[in-house]
Amino acid sequence: MTAQGQSTAGSSPVYTVFRHVRYENLVAGVSGGVLSNLALHPLDLVKIRFAVNDGLELRPKYKGIVHCLTTIWKIDGLRGLYQGVTPNVWGAGLSWGLYFFFYNAIKSYKTEGRTERLEAAEYLISAAEAGAMTLCITNPLWVTKTRLMLQYDVVSPSQRQYKGMMDALVKIYKFEGVRGLYKGFVPGLIGTSHGALQFMAYELLKVKYNTHINRLPDAQLSTVEYILVAATSKIFAVAATYPYQVVRARLQDQHNFYDGVLDVIKRTWRKEGIIGFYKGIVPNLIRVTPACCITFLVYENVSHFLLALKGEEKQV
Repeated sequence: MTAQGQSTAGSSPVYTVFRHVRYENLVAGVSGGVLSNLALHPLDLVKIRFAVNDGLELRPKYKGIVHCLTTIWKIDGLRGLYQGVTPNVWGAGLSWGLYFFFYNAIKSYKTEGRTERLEAAEYLISAAEAGAMTLCITNPLWVTKTRLMLQYDVVSPSQRQYKGMMDALVKIYKFEGVRGLYKGFVPGLIGTSHGALQFMAYELLKVKYNTHINRLPDAQLSTVEYILVAATSKIFAVAATYPYQVVRARLQDQHNFYDGVLDVIKRTWRKEGIIGFYKGIVPNLIRVTPACCITFLVYENVSHFLLALKGEEKQV
C-alpha cells in the first residue's frame, strides 16, 4: 500500500471530501449568480407572477410579458420591477456559489485516484447532492423572495406586509416558524433534478464538443462556445422540470393556502389542467437562458483566473 493510500485509508470520509474544497469555486459561483440576477431580475418577477396566477381576484391581470412589465413600471417604477431583488441576489449568489463549491468538491472526491472521467449518472448524482445541500441553506431566502415579489399594489408603501428582506424573514419566522421558512422545500428538493440534469448536460456537452473538434476534453472553451453549451443545457433542464417551480411558488405564496405538494398538484390540475403547471415558462426561459449563460461564463472565467493565480489547472 502506498503512503497516499495509507493517508486516504486513515482519513475520515468528511476530511477526505473537504480536502477537495476550493474557495475559487465559491467566489466564481457567487460572482456569476449575482451579476446574472441583477441584470435579469424583472423577468424573474414576471415569471413568479404568472406562475401563481390561479384566478384569485386580488391578483393583477396581465395580457403578456410586456404588458406585465409596463404595468408594474407605471404603478411602482423601477423599484417595482426590482421587488424582491435583495433576497433574489443573496439567494442566487449563495446558491450558485455553494452549488459550484459543493459540486466541484464532490466531483473531485469521486475522481480521486481514477484515470477515467465520470459517467453521466455520476455527474447527475454529484449535482443532485450539491443541490440538496445548497437548498438546505438557501430555502428561507427563496420563500422571502417569493413573498416580496407577490406584494401587489397598495395605497401606500407603508401598507405593504413586508418592508424588505430582513423584515420578511423575521415576520415569517415569528408567525409561521421554521416551517414557514421552509415552505416549498419538498418541491425544491425534487427540483434539484433540474440542476442535476443541467450540470450533467453541461459537462457532457463540453467534453463531447472538445472531442468532436479534436481538442483535449478539459480544454477551455471560447466565450461563444460557453454561451452555446450553457444555453443548450439550460433549455433541456427547464423543459424537463419546470412544473416543480410552479408548485413551489404556489406553496410559498402568502395569498393562498395549500395543505402540501399533493394539494397544490390536485387543485392546479382540477382548475387549470396541464397548462397550469407551465404558467410562466416563457418569461422563465427568456430570463434563465441568458442568466445561465452569464452565470456559467463568469464562473468559468473567474475560476480559471483564480486557479491560474495559484498555478493550478481547473478541474472539469
